[in-house]
Amino acid sequence: MKVVAPKPFTFEAGERAVLLLHGFTGHSADVRMLGRFLEKKGYTSHAPIYKGHGVPPEQLVHTGPEDWWSDVMNAYNHLKELGYEKIAAVGLSLGGVFSLKLSYTVPIVGVVPMCAPMYIKSEETMYEGILAYAREYKRYEGKSPEQIEEEMNAFRQTPMNTLRALQDLIRDVRNNIDMIYSPTFVVQARHDEMINTDSANIIYNGVESHLKKIKWYEDSTHVITLDKEKDALHEDVYNFLEQLDW
Repeated sequence: MKVVAPKPFTFEAGERAVLLLHGFTGHSADVRMLGRFLEKKGYTSHAPIYKGHGVPPEQLVHTGPEDWWSDVMNAYNHLKELGYEKIAAVGLSLGGVFSLKLSYTVPIVGVVPMCAPMYIKSEETMYEGILAYAREYKRYEGKSPEQIEEEMNAFRQTPMNTLRALQDLIRDVRNNIDMIYSPTFVVQARHDEMINTDSANIIYNGVESHLKKIKWYEDSTHVITLDKEKDALHEDVYNFLEQLDW
């Protein structure tokens, strides 16, 4: 089965613009429903896809945080070039880390990190996640179990040398949390199976914003934008955006 590669999206609806950032090994579909919801509420949104994401995993291992951060900055500048002066950043997982980095790097009117990690996993644990993603991608392509095993054996021959840089990125953002003065809404799934949920407390306690809030979603897992409380999440993000100084 040929897998159709996901695409970045821009939903233009109003003068207020929101950058929607997906997670590591994810892509724009993870934030698409949120984008459509905000469009109905009169918000413009744009979601990039980081280099090596939404494509065969063999391409992912040759990319790293520098590439992805460049994609985030290009997405921010894309909204600027379209004429949007004020931009909020909403990000899932690694996208949440990037949204926090944006808020102390460029002008951002508000930031919503969702299930964003502040603790460093070992490279081995991270690589296990890459292998699981690669296997799932191949299954999604409709390949036979035998073919998947054969390709996975070949895949393991190519290490992902940028995992250390990914650790450094998370550490760097954690060390700069107190440089964030933008209004912040910290979103965390209670049953997050991917990250240490205390990350949410580190972000909430560390940011210097005069307007900050935190909410725990009691029935959700890591990809909270697609989980059972997504409708409540959509409303909460919208209500937070409505409080900002546009």
